[in-house]
Amino acid sequence: MKFKHELPVKIYYGSKCLSANDKELVKLGRKAFIMTGPKSGKLSGALEDVLEALRLNNIEFSIFDRVENNPSFKNVEEAGKIAADFGADFVIGIGGGSPLDASKAAAVLAVNRIKPVELYKNMYKNNPLPIAAIPTTAGTGSEVTPYSILTRHDLKTKMSFGSRQTFPQIAFVDPGYLRSVPVKILANTAVDALSHSIEGYLSKRSTPVSDLYAVESIRQFGKSYKNLLKLEINEQTRNSLMYSSMLGGMVITHTGTTIVHSLGYYLTYFYDVPHGMANGVFLEEFLSYNYTASEQKINNILSLCELKSIREFGKAIEMLVGNFKLTCEDARKCAESVPGNKVSSNPENIDVSGLYGIVKKSCC
Repeated sequence: MKFKHELPVKIYYGSKCLSANDKELVKLGRKAFIMTGPKSGKLSGALEDVLEALRLNNIEFSIFDRVENNPSFKNVEEAGKIAADFGADFVIGIGGGSPLDASKAAAVLAVNRIKPVELYKNMYKNNPLPIAAIPTTAGTGSEVTPYSILTRHDLKTKMSFGSRQTFPQIAFVDPGYLRSVPVKILANTAVDALSHSIEGYLSKRSTPVSDLYAVESIRQFGKSYKNLLKLEINEQTRNSLMYSSMLGGMVITHTGTTIVHSLGYYLTYFYDVPHGMANGVFLEEFLSYNYTASEQKINNILSLCELKSIREFGKAIEMLVGNFKLTCEDARKCAESVPGNKVSSNPENIDVSGLYGIVKKSCC
């Protein structure tokens, strides 16, 4: 029962939570730098809600709506420079994981004369600009984590950085913003959130408190995924998905992810597989491999999802996100891409041979 628990993000959750609490933005400064993608912020209505809140409170703003899907060093470096030139007091990230993650990088780069690769030192001379995070998808939970995942073309993968300095100061989490999200994307992001909670729940770094978040997050997924399969997306389903995602972010804030995410990064980088699908491909075999070491927890995961076996679980995930095939040669490369810190957090001891077995059974 020895653990550390910290979550410095102030969270407002629920319908119209931004407009009901717009005065919170004034506390962050008088000049806002808004980061979003080309579409999601507008389609969801979140961008207009933010602009209305800023105008009501006489806050100047500049909009950067060119955040890439899987943002690169070049992308966040450009945003950081524009934010600095604008003289931004704070950053507002609007969108899925990519805009929220990119906003953390830009918040650092706007006030520190460093190269993007130096973000991974996780120590900065000047504190990053304050961040307000507004998710419009239900997958990454980035609004409550310090992590920013960027594409590392130099290493041919995706990699995260993050420290206490990169937590958002405030998050406005409104399930209503999911109304514009296509069902296919909802399914992919839901599996990403599920993967966060399952990996954190089974990780050697799990704590009694992170387990509470994980169990509730998985329970919420269990309440919603059947509606996704039937294309019955109502307010209750959107609420369960957004809540599950936020809780999953709270889990990995304290545990990090494990081998599933690292394997998934390989599929995303080399084959442009959506992040949720890339994780989902490996979940069944991940559970099977770790069943002996985590029998009680895995049985609980199945129960929370109202499923009878790991195979039935795998079929449900495949129905949500599909499958993906690799050659045996690429399966080996995928297994070899997993860093040591992810291997060490796996509940069952595992090496490259074990990783290859998971990839081969999942994708070959």
